[in-house]
Amino acid sequence: MNTKKIGDRGEDLATKILESKGFEILERNYRFKRSEIDLIALHANVLIFIEVKALHSFNHGFPEERVNQAKIYKLMEAAENYIYAINWQKDIRFDILSINLNSPQDYLHIEDAFY
Repeated sequence: MNTKKIGDRGEDLATKILESKGFEILERNYRFKRSEIDLIALHANVLIFIEVKALHSFNHGFPEERVNQAKIYKLMEAAENYIYAINWQKDIRFDILSINLNSPQDYLHIEDAFY
């Protein structure tokens, strides 16, 4: 399975997980310049920017460990653009949703992963 298909499957599963928790998905694959936010959601009046990381197993480390400083910078840049575009003036949060594709019920939702 190529990287694009893995990412799409991970985002599909993440959407289902988040919707089951009461999140409203506003955007998927939001792009700004060379940056992309996998999912943007609204939950409890908080705008949440979610980085989805999915792997077939956690044998070689956990997916969330792949979110480095460069990725965080790009996410924040795109989030800033989105916030400005919709004139959001309430709370925001950055989450990471890490999913094991071979066992989708095996996931880790890290709220307030960085700021």
